[in-house]
Amino acid sequence: MRIAVCDDERAVRELYTDKIRQLYPDADLIRYQSGEELLLDDRRPDILLLDIQMPGRNGMETARQLRRDSREMVIIFVSALEEYVFQAFDVGAFHYLVKPFDDRKFAQVLSRAVSQYEENSRQKAARDEEKSAPSIMITKGGEHITVRIADIVYAEVFDRKVILHTMDSDIEYYGKMKELEKAAGSDFYRPHRAYLVNFHFIRKYDASTIYLERGQALMAKQNYHDFVKSYLRFNQRKA
Repeated sequence: MRIAVCDDERAVRELYTDKIRQLYPDADLIRYQSGEELLLDDRRPDILLLDIQMPGRNGMETARQLRRDSREMVIIFVSALEEYVFQAFDVGAFHYLVKPFDDRKFAQVLSRAVSQYEENSRQKAARDEEKSAPSIMITKGGEHITVRIADIVYAEVFDRKVILHTMDSDIEYYGKMKELEKAAGSDFYRPHRAYLVNFHFIRKYDASTIYLERGQALMAKQNYHDFVKSYLRFNQRKA
């Protein structure tokens, strides 16, 4: 977690960073004496304490420029003047600290800022995972649709079409089960020529049927023992 203080007064920069260090000793702390210096640095803070009245580029102008690069940076304006508070909302400020304030207020605001940073990080990680998750591209009615493989509960062949069953929808397209089986990988098993199941969604099974969290698939008698071995290997990997 990188926390920065941008203020043209050295004593103020030192004061704030000392307070931050006491509260979050493991944080990476950076100090800037002007908006220009901050903007020239390729490192972008996760949390920024930003003065408004500074020579040259003031805090509000600096924040507007920063927002062009990052919507997730947690910006806390620190000022003795309340007149800029509405402009602060325009640049997505997290908080507006009005001087003077005591240590308790400072700690409360910074604690909430850290919580917001952690939430932003979780959401970003989820988005990155979503983007990097294996998927297939299918064509249905002239439309190209991306389907995450992990979302497929099971697939079946019916009337020369492949039907993908997810927890909330069914998607039909013209395709080959063999190609889907190859793309799906080791978390899937084909217990019957007409079915492909996702191990993650299995609730129970017997020698003739696999019961999933949504729907069920047939089990070919000759595949039963191999299915059991494959499902055991899956559970071992998962453990």
